[in-house]
Amino acid sequence: MRIRNIVASLVLALGCSANPSPSPLAAPANTSGARGTLFIVGGGAQSPELVQRFVDLAGGAGKARIAILPMATSDAVETGAEKKAQLDSLGAQSFVVNVTRSQADADSVVRLLGTATGIWFPGGDQSLLTAALQGSAALRAIHERYLAGAVVGGTSAGAAVMSDSMITGNQFWPGMTTAVDSPSYSRITRHALEIIPGLGFLHGAIVDQHFIRRQRSNRLISVVLERPSLLGVGIDEGTVLMVTPDGMWSVLGRSAIVVFDARNANITRVGSPLLGATNVRVSVLPAGSTYEPRSGAVTLPNAAQAGR
Repeated sequence: MRIRNIVASLVLALGCSANPSPSPLAAPANTSGARGTLFIVGGGAQSPELVQRFVDLAGGAGKARIAILPMATSDAVETGAEKKAQLDSLGAQSFVVNVTRSQADADSVVRLLGTATGIWFPGGDQSLLTAALQGSAALRAIHERYLAGAVVGGTSAGAAVMSDSMITGNQFWPGMTTAVDSPSYSRITRHALEIIPGLGFLHGAIVDQHFIRRQRSNRLISVVLERPSLLGVGIDEGTVLMVTPDGMWSVLGRSAIVVFDARNANITRVGSPLLGATNVRVSVLPAGSTYEPRSGAVTLPNAAQAGR
């Protein structure tokens, strides 16, 4: 086997009776003991300041060793080379690890990833990335680096893969047994979206990307109401969800993150064909905000009291 190491309170009244007993809050903080940081970008262009922040988290100029895994895109060679050039221009020593699923178990891949202080997943199709890494020795090596203190980041598809459960972008339309790709998410309903395992770095949450720009609230609300133990995290373009080792979430970048919290909601019963809820908590978090996922406590920049 070989590595191709290329140098280059919301209310939804959609029907039916509600659960009489809200479930208690879950605790999706960092319980794994990881010493690393997650740097999850919602897609779109990243400002130079955000790229520099990622390099700094990886150790800074002269120390950062960043592995780029571009398997989400069919243009992996070009994508990997472009990201390498960008990171290297900031003083990082970066390298591309572009592997198939069979290559992802190679000892040489594991050894190379074991030297990384940062991991970066570019965009594309998140299902291609999970297909290449799921259950592999390479993914275990990345988790080990994260536990040891490395920063793990990604954008667009590279953001979607971060959580334990992942939105693929495919959906089921009425009468269909196979999910298909569709740009339209015009419904809030049950059994509409394909959810598969992600790469498992962010627990107790599920990530959606390009969120405000592409108006994806319908699909994330649907996901969260079917899985109320998960926080729905919609990250807009040019915006970062940064998760520090203590489990705190911070927002960086030019736009905002929207969090849907249905952990204490009343939701139509599982057997009901209709999907509705009350007491779903919505947080709109612009840059400079912090969010404590255990309690849902929010700190907003320059916050004013309601009515002012």
